[in-house]
Amino acid sequence: MARKKKNELNEEPLPKMSKETFMQTLKIFEFVRPYRWSLIFGIFLLFLSSMVFMIFPDLSGRMIDIAQGNSELGYGLNQIGLFLLLVLFLQSFVSYFRILIFAKLSERGTADVRQALYNKLITLPITFFERSKTGELISRLTADVEKLYNTFSIVLAEFLRQIFILIAGIIYLAVMMPKLSLIMLGTFPVAVIGAFFFGRYIRKLSKERQEVLADTNVILSETMQSISVVKAFTGEVIESLRYGKSIDKMVDIAMKYARGRALFSVFIVFVLFGALFFVIWTAAKMLQAGEITAGSLVAFVLYTGIIGGSIASLGNFYTELIGAIGATERIREILRTDGEVDLLPTVKSVDAAGDIRYRDVHFRYPTRTDVPVLRGLDLDIKAGSKVALVGASGAGKSTIVQLLLKFYDIQSGAITVGGKNISDLENRAYRKNIAIVPQEVILFGGTIAENIRYGKPDATEAEIIAAAKQANAYEFIENFPEGLLTLVGERGIKLSGGQRQRIAIARAILKNPRILLLDEATSALDAESERLVQDALDKLMEGRTSIIIAHRLATIREVDEIFVIDNGTVIERGTHEELSAKETGTYQALAKLQFETEGVG
Repeated sequence: MARKKKNELNEEPLPKMSKETFMQTLKIFEFVRPYRWSLIFGIFLLFLSSMVFMIFPDLSGRMIDIAQGNSELGYGLNQIGLFLLLVLFLQSFVSYFRILIFAKLSERGTADVRQALYNKLITLPITFFERSKTGELISRLTADVEKLYNTFSIVLAEFLRQIFILIAGIIYLAVMMPKLSLIMLGTFPVAVIGAFFFGRYIRKLSKERQEVLADTNVILSETMQSISVVKAFTGEVIESLRYGKSIDKMVDIAMKYARGRALFSVFIVFVLFGALFFVIWTAAKMLQAGEITAGSLVAFVLYTGIIGGSIASLGNFYTELIGAIGATERIREILRTDGEVDLLPTVKSVDAAGDIRYRDVHFRYPTRTDVPVLRGLDLDIKAGSKVALVGASGAGKSTIVQLLLKFYDIQSGAITVGGKNISDLENRAYRKNIAIVPQEVILFGGTIAENIRYGKPDATEAEIIAAAKQANAYEFIENFPEGLLTLVGERGIKLSGGQRQRIAIARAILKNPRILLLDEATSALDAESERLVQDALDKLMEGRTSIIIAHRLATIREVDEIFVIDNGTVIERGTHEELSAKETGTYQALAKLQFETEGVG
């Protein structure tokens, strides 16, 4: 049902700032180290641009004094106007290159972060993905990195700009108009800081509204994706009431948000503008008394507005920076995680030929440490033989295969291939010897050729065609207008189940593995597809050590040996004929039940 989507909205609580947190956050700047001179030059241009900008209020005031004949500079309006044009040109020139430099810095820096994150994710073990939600991981690669991008490209530059402007403005007022500056600093910043905290309350209400809106969208998404279930169970009224309740809740929050904005506008008008008008009123009294000129008053008002805007902006940008620190920590959490493989262009080859042996293997899944899965398993598989693992769901069959792939570390015992303990072998080099054809084939959203070539990235088109023919796949591939270049769609959705299976078999054939793993590879197919797939599998298994997980015993009658697994141990072993000939036994009972049901003798 509808749930809060905090991660998707990026509304995680802001981290507390500390010296340790700040120092850890600075480590993310390792990604901009290659562009550090661009950063330094960009900050210099930012400082120069800010200082040039601070000339405008002073020039505005001096033009008024010149017009009234109160200036002592000795310059006319035309000369001041030309100087102003020169300042504008310089400001534009500096701003253009400053924006380009920060854009280059942010684009390349965040691209490096994205690549580093992706590289780390694909090298992490299966256990990491079992503990993490896919949505959260995608959020790290998108929303969190986007926060960093905004920080590098906009927030950091603007934060520094406001600091430069604030300091320069206060120094100018303190030197040129000390009395007015004391009055301004005693009243105006208090009102601005109050507005900042009031604004945080408004943003909190806005976040609540967004969260409720997310809940509403979840209901809409769930209903649309499951519309057939809604129709079948006549759930239209239930869904309408559920959506209406969520809408009502959103309206309540929205009205609370509207009342908050209304109060905020009152605060702005009465307090913030009140403080501004008080300062201007004081300056006007000084003008009336002849203590300052009209130009000085105009310059003061402009500087006051700029300083007030800087204080307000600093509060907003500080919040953004703190949010970026949180995103930085979540990114670095992944980058600090130890991977199981290294992304080296080539790896030292490992020969995984030979017998496969499991010796007293005990195993519990890291996410379910209270449930033992394998309890002292002993298993011997001769090189080049075809064996099958049979047993009830949850007996440990798939676990045996996953441990052979080194997806998990065992708690005790040993698994050896050709006398070598697989825990001592480098993962990528070892896995190059293994291919798997799973029950649910997952294809990538590219072409058929790309999916087959996944088994051997440097394969030629002739090799791909040969593998497709051996997998009984080339006939249907030729019938597509674009042949091997046909797009299979997301997860292979444009192909039927049998076609996806044969593409997976072709992929495995192209890899030419020493060890072949078949996990219920034909269980979900119709009779004709199963015949074609089984024929392709028979070709694929020739000359390879093959381990088959099967519930349908008719598909494994010709294997060399069958292991019956129960409660994490082998309870029976032998050929189909040997196990079926027993008067009692788990396999004999299962075979009798299946073959009688299917009418097989």
